[in-house]
Amino acid sequence: MLSAAACTKGLDADDGGRELRVLIGPSRTDETASLRAAVREWSAAHGRDVTVDLAADIPRQLTRGFAAGNAPDVFALGTDHFAEYAAAGFLEPYGDALGNTGDFHPALVTTFTVDGELVCAPREFSTLALVIDATAWKRAGLTPGDYPATWDDLHRAAKRLTTGERAGLTFPPEWERIGAFMAAAGGGLVDERLRPAADTPENLRALSYAKDLLVSGAARFPSEVGAGWGGEALGTGAAAMTIEGNWVIPALREDYPDVEYAVVPLPHGPAGPATLGFTECWGIAADGRDHGAAVSLVRHLTSARQQTEFARDYGAMPSVRSAAEAWAAANPGMDAFLDGAAGAQGVPPMVGLADALPEVNARLAQLPEDDPKAVLTEVQSALEAAN
Repeated sequence: MLSAAACTKGLDADDGGRELRVLIGPSRTDETASLRAAVREWSAAHGRDVTVDLAADIPRQLTRGFAAGNAPDVFALGTDHFAEYAAAGFLEPYGDALGNTGDFHPALVTTFTVDGELVCAPREFSTLALVIDATAWKRAGLTPGDYPATWDDLHRAAKRLTTGERAGLTFPPEWERIGAFMAAAGGGLVDERLRPAADTPENLRALSYAKDLLVSGAARFPSEVGAGWGGEALGTGAAAMTIEGNWVIPALREDYPDVEYAVVPLPHGPAGPATLGFTECWGIAADGRDHGAAVSLVRHLTSARQQTEFARDYGAMPSVRSAAEAWAAANPGMDAFLDGAAGAQGVPPMVGLADALPEVNARLAQLPEDDPKAVLTEVQSALEAAN
């Protein structure tokens, strides 16, 4: 289907009266309402009709649209499928026409850059930080001055917070969390040329540390403490600390309003401070018939003013630096998430990564029982097979 879609490229004749179509994936009600309001504002100012549709499975719907030559004009695109769509020529590389590329956080620009060209504009983003149950922290005799700054600090704090009923630290068995240790050790899933590079000394050091946390009992996976994810473990008191993204804060406020928490940067590893960053971009179909209008709409959606409104409406962390101060003011105590933008390691735009990640995570789940070197060998094989 991907090959068939690539053959339809070239239908970019301007159609000034045509309705623009925008496609986004499943989202919260407040997020969808905010986006639709922003689109209506642009539509009224430019005299163009725009529809915003929700897709239950956006990669499948996009692939079908590319194959049929009727993909939406603008669409939310995750990092998992970005590389393959870009390689197949489905995406219009419009970064140079946007006009505000210098305002985006550089790490986000890198995620969506191919051959030195920004292909699509970062929509918004999230980073990982250490979220602490402030009450448990105080009861353990710890103060803000004891917040962990290094891996050794984190291990000591997790052991001190561990009780018979509570894990000191929790994180799920997946690259999307354990990968933060790899980044802090100077590693990652790919090298600078986006070739699989999981089986390295840096990653071995990271997985050895993560295994030590788990085997010592200082850390446990959420499923081991009766929770579906880190936010639930923290909210129910099953864990005193968790490694999660900024999405955890709205969840805690809504589901566990009595929990007092603190958010601090992830502790430094052997290579220094690091975290993971997650984002989407606004893709524009290469076969779209009005790239000018599509770029104009994306320019509006990624403007500092509009991203500030998105932040106000549903807590999104803006991808443009000029909106950072307003976001920080509206979200006190969450600076660690925003500060992580500068050094965040993004999801690598490697072709085939979406297919490989389930296998990668299945191997990482074996970490408590298996040799870290053997786990990395299997992860490397999964990445090479997919690439």
